[in-house]
Amino acid sequence: MKLSQALRVKRAEVVSFVGGGGKTTAMFQLAHELAFSSRLLMTTTTHFFTAQITSSPAHVFFDPARQSLNQLIPRLNQAIDQHGQVLLIAPSSLNHNKVDGLSPQSIDYLAASGYFDVVIIEADGSRQLPFKTPAAHEPPIPSSSTLIVPVVGLDILGQLLTEKTVHRANLVSHLSSTDLGQPVTMETVAAVISHLEGGLKNVPCQARIIPLLNKADLLALNHFEQNPLSTKLLACDRIDSVIMGAVKNRMSPIAEVQSRIAAVILAAGGSRRFGSPKQLTRWGEKTFLEHAVEVMLASSVNSVVVVLGAEVEQSMALLAHQSVQIVINEQWAIGQSSSLQAGLAALPETVGAVLFLPIDMPGITPQLINAIIQRYRQTLAPVVWPEFEGQRGNPVLFDRTLFPELWQISGDTGGRAVLLAHQQQAERVAVTERAVLLDIDCPMELQSLR
Repeated sequence: MKLSQALRVKRAEVVSFVGGGGKTTAMFQLAHELAFSSRLLMTTTTHFFTAQITSSPAHVFFDPARQSLNQLIPRLNQAIDQHGQVLLIAPSSLNHNKVDGLSPQSIDYLAASGYFDVVIIEADGSRQLPFKTPAAHEPPIPSSSTLIVPVVGLDILGQLLTEKTVHRANLVSHLSSTDLGQPVTMETVAAVISHLEGGLKNVPCQARIIPLLNKADLLALNHFEQNPLSTKLLACDRIDSVIMGAVKNRMSPIAEVQSRIAAVILAAGGSRRFGSPKQLTRWGEKTFLEHAVEVMLASSVNSVVVVLGAEVEQSMALLAHQSVQIVINEQWAIGQSSSLQAGLAALPETVGAVLFLPIDMPGITPQLINAIIQRYRQTLAPVVWPEFEGQRGNPVLFDRTLFPELWQISGDTGGRAVLLAHQQQAERVAVTERAVLLDIDCPMELQSLR
């Protein structure tokens, strides 16, 4: 997918790239994607190599000793009108191979001017090395930044921690407890990026943080399956999500977006048509409720919420030793929408998407759940559902951008109206198991499924 999609860049965004291993390439890639759909200003609070200026179709030099920012704006507007974007830089008096940037305060002023839809900043230097820790004076991040992207080149993994491979290796060693001369591991990278003196340093309180794991094409995919770096990073609540890819691939720079996925098991109903509590119905040696919980806990979801209503005491006894969050829906008789919204209310703000699983679908497997999540990670689609022979099934995954719409539904219905409203952007996972279509409404259906 595109970098702008993975970062969820919106109007009035101020994006600051920090770290090492592809900041400049990522910056120009983002500008390439957004040019002509946004009035785009690029700049730096550190330095650019003079040769890198040509990566932008237009650039403007600013000499703060001779010009004011107000005098500068008409020149910037003219360049954007013609090219969709402009790179703003200052001449360097110290190095003929480099140009300077602007102060963070100057960028804050320009961002607040209202003339630019998106401002993109390279706010760190790394001596062209793939990994770094900021020094005491770094990184110079503008306070207006709404999105911070710590970048790391994954080619650092396995290399020895020295000044030849890592910028400020001594500080990396201190923050990560990795001895100098030892291989850089995923634990090393995660410790630095999620540290207040590392990737989180000088981050404004309102800013989202989305690390970019660059050069992922250099590593085998099973390297991540066995020891996922993104999982270690998402253990830090301050990190919104983690994106992985190769920003030199201009057509599709991002391979995957990792975020926190929650599962909500809808187990509050009174089972009127079934004739007895579905939650407590036997499925092999387990109840429907126990089976649904075990399926979700065996999948790659990050958290599981169980919504109860009818038969609360017996249901809670079954879940006494399970790592789930239990929510009691006192309004369960109103219908499924009340349980869906009770589950939503229990989710933390850091959740990226949610899967809703009705209690009466015992044929669902952890493998199916993982396939739905993987399609979401690869596309960031607003809705993902399984399909059997062209028929839509359950469970359905909803991106967090649809949570406000899910709050608007009412009565004895789930999220069908919301998913139909977004079906043109939805992703489907073709499956060979009819179980995605089978919910149990009567004892005869249960006997047939058995």
